[in-house]
Formats: sequence, structure tokens, C-alpha cells
Amino acid sequence: MHTRAPLVLSEFVALMAALTALVAVSIDMILPALPAIGTSLGVKHPNDNQLVIAFLFLGFGLGQMFYGPLSDSTGRKPAVYFGLGCYLGGCLLALFSSNFPMMLAGRFFQGLGVAGPRTITIALVRDKFEGRDMARVMSFVMTIFILVPVIAPSLGQVVIALWGWRMIFGIYLTMALAVGTWFALRQEETLKDERRIPFTLARMTAAIHGVVTTRLALGYTVATGFVFGAFMGWLNSAQQILQEQYNLGTRFPLYFAMLAISVGAASFLNASLVMRHSMRLLSTRSLTTVWGASVCFLGISFFLGGHPPLWAVMAYLLLSFFCIGLLFSNLNAMAMQPLGHVAGTGAAVVGALATLMSLVFGTAIGQSYDGTVLPLVAGFALLSAFARVAMWWGEAGETSIAAADVAHPHY
Repeated sequence: MHTRAPLVLSEFVALMAALTALVAVSIDMILPALPAIGTSLGVKHPNDNQLVIAFLFLGFGLGQMFYGPLSDSTGRKPAVYFGLGCYLGGCLLALFSSNFPMMLAGRFFQGLGVAGPRTITIALVRDKFEGRDMARVMSFVMTIFILVPVIAPSLGQVVIALWGWRMIFGIYLTMALAVGTWFALRQEETLKDERRIPFTLARMTAAIHGVVTTRLALGYTVATGFVFGAFMGWLNSAQQILQEQYNLGTRFPLYFAMLAISVGAASFLNASLVMRHSMRLLSTRSLTTVWGASVCFLGISFFLGGHPPLWAVMAYLLLSFFCIGLLFSNLNAMAMQPLGHVAGTGAAVVGALATLMSLVFGTAIGQSYDGTVLPLVAGFALLSAFARVAMWWGEAGETSIAAADVAHPHY
């Protein structure tokens, strides 16, 4: 009988990045299409086009709460299959949408579906790694994952020019089928039968209660939500700021890619930095930098009527996104560190709470767009400060913070 060769680290990282990339491509590839979708489906207010992004995040946030407990009960692989099936259904609904509510419903189901692969990816990594090793692997995953925002808007723009915006959803369908097949053929089940938790409401409620009452995990999760909220504010506003306010037109994907590279470079660098410095130190300094830069740039932008030169906006965003790249992997790993005994549920609660928080704050920033960069920069300043407070609260009374930074190889 033919025995499947086990995954080496490089293929495992690539597969996890591909599953995670479904989230990024579902967001970034469609950004240049927002005005065309709005025009085609009768949207009257330009800021309402942002709901195409927001509804995906709504489904994504709610879905994560479900997939973690499901994966702790049935295993990691069946939960991924269920999520991919839901994602494919959402793609079809959006592809054939005849009005804006139908489009938003499709996007909601896309988000609900892609929450499965994203949540289970974190649980799969946590099944094999912990502490600094988990942060290191997640950094590699994020580095590959971040290449998607570099190329996705350009690809989306080409697709729109050649075939129209509906073909984007055809590409989503093809990608999901390809990644799902790779996962089915190559990834082994990492949750042994003896570690599975029956899917009952009482057990799931108790497990979720245990997660949200773990102060250290909750503090880092809330901090992640604030940071991601600022980033989502950018995703909501990016097309209008770069393509319309600064008249970049078809050059929008190029500038968006430069900022994505900044996040990717930070994630790549973090894989080595985290082996020499504590995750907490890197996170604290990154938040302080984002806050300080945002406060200064907010003053400059206000003085210039909310329309500073493009080069200044890019310099500010490049610095801020580099820091955010360091924060994504480290905050997530620190939140998951105390939750190894319920990795699936832990990943679900951490992801769901952070995403739903980000949806509220990111949507508020996006809907506040008034033709200037002031709402975005103010949002970055406030949310980075709130994230630092959340970290401080989570760590208060904790006598062994350093324990989350100990490396334990498990691969």
C-alpha cells in the first residue's frame, strides 16, 4: 500500500499560507472593483461600496467562533472541508448577484466559509508548535501570505479590464478548489482521537468561558482587535484615498503593493527577531512607534487641511505597516500560548473576538472618510494607544510573562 510522504516544514508552511491567503485574496483582489460593483448594482453613496469588504469580515468573525469547537470535536480536516464548501457557495452567490444585497449576502458567506481554513490553520500550527517556535512559523506563513496583497490588486485590475468584475469570483472559485485538493491529499490530521472534545453546547460554553477568563490571552486578543481595527480602517479607505483623493487611477495597485511589502518584510524579519528578543518587547515598541508617528502625522495633516503630500502619506504608512507586521504574528502567538489544551476553541475565540472588534472600529474609520486622511490617521493613533492599554491590562498581575517566550520545538 502506498504511504503518503510526511510534509516537511517548507511544504507545511506553504500549505498553511495558501489556506490563509484565501482571506487576503478575497479582500485585496476586489479592491479596484469596488466602484464598478457599486455602479453595476446601483449603489448611491460611494462609502457604501466599503460594505463589500465589511460583510466579508462580518461572516469571517462570526464563523471563527464555530469552526474552532467543530475542529476540536471532528478533527481539523473536516472543519476545513466544511468551510471551503461554504466559501464556494458564497462565491457563486456573489458571481451571479443582480443587486447589492445579494452581493453582500455572497460576501457574508464567503467570509463565513473562509473563517474555517483561517481558524484551523492557527490550530494546526499550534498542534505542532508553541511559544517562540509558533511565532516563528506564523511569521513564515505571514511572509508568504503577505505576497497576496502585493499582486492581488493588480491581478484584479487586469481581470476587470479584460472580463469585468464578475470574473474575480470565478478566480476565487478556482483557487479554493485547488487549495482544497492540495490540503486533502497532503495534510495529515493533527488532532488525535483521545484529544477530541464532544461537540455539545455545555462543553463548548465551558471551553469558551475558560478562554475569555484567561486574562493574559484575553488582553492580547483585545490588543490584536484594536491593531486589526486600524488595519481594517485602511482596507476600507485605501481605494478612495489612493485612487480618488490622490488621483492614482491605475497606479493604485502599485502603491498598495509597496505598503503590503512593508508588512511582509516585517513578518519575515520577525522570524529571526523573535528568537533573540521577547515577543512582548517587540510588540510594545511597535505599538509605541505607531502611536507616536500617528500623533505627529495627525498634527501635520490637520495643519495641511487633511491632504498632506503623497510622499509623506506613504512614508507614514510604510512605517506604521512595518510595525503592524511585527504585531500580527507576536500578539496572536502570545494570545494562543496559554490555550494549548484547547487550541481549536482558543483559535476560534481569539480570531472571532479580534475580527469582530476590528469590524466595528475599521468600519467606523472607513465610513468617516471625508476626502481627507484625518479619520484614518486619528484611528491609528487612538487604536494603537488602546492596544497598549489592553496589553498592560492582560499582563497586570502576571508573574511569568517570559514563559510565553520560551521555545519548545515540536516539529
